[in-house]
Amino acid sequence: MMQTKKSFNYWQWKVIICSMIGYSMFYFVRKNFSFAMPVLGAEYGIKDTSFGLILTLGGLVYGLSKFANGFIADRANARWHLVIALTACVVLNALFGWSPAISRWISGSAEGPDFVGTLVTVTAVFIILNNLFQGAGFGPCNRLLVHWIPPKELATKMSLWNMSHSIGAGIVAVLCGAIVASSSWQWCFWIPAIISGAGVFFIFLTLRDTPKSVGLPELPDTKTELDDNDTPEEYRKFVKKMVFRNPVVWLCAISDMFLYVVRFAVLDWGPKFLQQGDNPLSPTLAGWTIGIFEVCGCAGMLLAGWLTDKLFKGKGQQMCLVEMLLTALCLIAIHFLPEGTSPVIMLALLALAGFFLYGPQALYCVVTGKHATKKAASAAAGLVGLFCYVSVLFTGLGIGFLSDTFGQGFWNNLFIIMSGVAVFSAAVLIPIWNIKDDGYVHE
Repeated sequence: MMQTKKSFNYWQWKVIICSMIGYSMFYFVRKNFSFAMPVLGAEYGIKDTSFGLILTLGGLVYGLSKFANGFIADRANARWHLVIALTACVVLNALFGWSPAISRWISGSAEGPDFVGTLVTVTAVFIILNNLFQGAGFGPCNRLLVHWIPPKELATKMSLWNMSHSIGAGIVAVLCGAIVASSSWQWCFWIPAIISGAGVFFIFLTLRDTPKSVGLPELPDTKTELDDNDTPEEYRKFVKKMVFRNPVVWLCAISDMFLYVVRFAVLDWGPKFLQQGDNPLSPTLAGWTIGIFEVCGCAGMLLAGWLTDKLFKGKGQQMCLVEMLLTALCLIAIHFLPEGTSPVIMLALLALAGFFLYGPQALYCVVTGKHATKKAASAAAGLVGLFCYVSVLFTGLGIGFLSDTFGQGFWNNLFIIMSGVAVFSAAVLIPIWNIKDDGYVHE
């Protein structure tokens, strides 16, 4: 018994750490495009409107892919699912570095409207295809986590795992920033592709699927209505009940969608606002402000996960509601800062907003995973992910339209608008404040 427990703990932490590293590799070949955009715009005359449309389409495809791959992940081997998806992303990024040459070959010209139009189309195709395979990254990882981590520890350990997002995005930001400053933009795709290519082999060598795949018993207290020998028809009925007819999953999905509106509004448009609002910051300080927003978000995730398990007795929806209200208070405070306020105060309040905001971001899939159970956790996460990326319709095209229509008046009220969105995100969770901990069968 002691040997089995020791072996399980070894494999549990190996799965957590190695899947963190593996998933961060997806961000290496996903978050690099934004660093190439300014250079592509300056070199080839591609307009910001074209980039905005490409990002919006990519975000929607990512959400749809995350939705579909959630259902695939619950029934597929997680290791192979990740290997296939990341390999496709590596290949697409390698090809993207050759997009000007591909565009010249298609258009028959090296400059002019035909070439630029073709380059925009080729860029859109590569970004959309990349997001299609990127959407296959989270589902398998979610499957691994709910099969290896007991429900009573899931919030703490999954919040730790969620740092993989920021680790990958942070490292590639530093890497691509240095590449753009010293070399051609193509290397923003080729170097991350090489690193993530190594990540493919790392995933294959280190990860396994469920405890049963390495000869260990399944987690205790995770019995479901569905046994291991279920038929496809029984699985569909189970998913219909535990996901599509489950109010917990739907309310978390809606709440998370509004959380993502706040998050993307700050990340995508924050630097622009911070440089032209009532208390404008320098470009360098604006960049550091957004960076600190992410770093504090990581700390917030860790604390939120621990508090959920220890203080809120595993009820992550309660922690989400409280933290979204605290996020709203921070954004309101930013809006009412008087003119001439020190940039340090603005930075501190935005960092605090990130600290509170990233806790719920990590917890929504914990809540839905526990209620959909390990048999349908990734399907539930897929539905939540779909709603998250519907938010790009507002944060991409929506904010761009409001900016063009209302100008500075809109930007001056951005944070008060986002505070209202955060309050609405919290209010959606009120009906499930005190529901039971999970959807498992307890005898």
